[in-house]
Amino acid sequence: MMRKNFGTKSWFYPLPVLVIGTYDEDGTPNAMNAAWGGLYDADKVVLCLSAGHKTTKNIRKRRAFTVAFADAAHVVSADYVGMVSGNTEPDKMKKSGFHAVKSGSVDAPIVEELPVALECELLRFNEDGNIIGRIVNVSVDEAVLDENGRLDMEKFSPIAFEPANNGYHVLGQRVGNAFQDGAARKG
Repeated sequence: MMRKNFGTKSWFYPLPVLVIGTYDEDGTPNAMNAAWGGLYDADKVVLCLSAGHKTTKNIRKRRAFTVAFADAAHVVSADYVGMVSGNTEPDKMKKSGFHAVKSGSVDAPIVEELPVALECELLRFNEDGNIIGRIVNVSVDEAVLDENGRLDMEKFSPIAFEPANNGYHVLGQRVGNAFQDGAARKG
């Protein structure tokens, strides 16, 4: 097998397309696309956002945020909220096509169109300035649940950011069974 070296790159797969929901000081909802974030522990998330983002300022003030996962049906809106700053565009949510509904668990909006959202309370900013939040609730639209009330990845169709070529790709095809398929190699 031949391999090619690319040096240091931020190529990490998959990178979920996270849409972070916050309220500003006057209660106006905001949403931001953030590819750099993930689980920090079983009940925590980490977001790598710079201090200048409207979202970061909102989290500092309101001490809460939501993390929704962009899906294939909303690529254009999810991309838009990553391209335009809430610092300079007061009608960002309206122009995005997204609609905000108030979280029942934290002081932050849920993006109505995105079916899966983590409702989080701010725990702290770490030494690197990254945002650490505790997941208070996971809110899922019933449209992406199966007949047993479990999340159905084929109905959900979350997207991932592909940094080498700046693409968005759909996740969802099941290729195995976690904590089962490897059992054939034991023993």
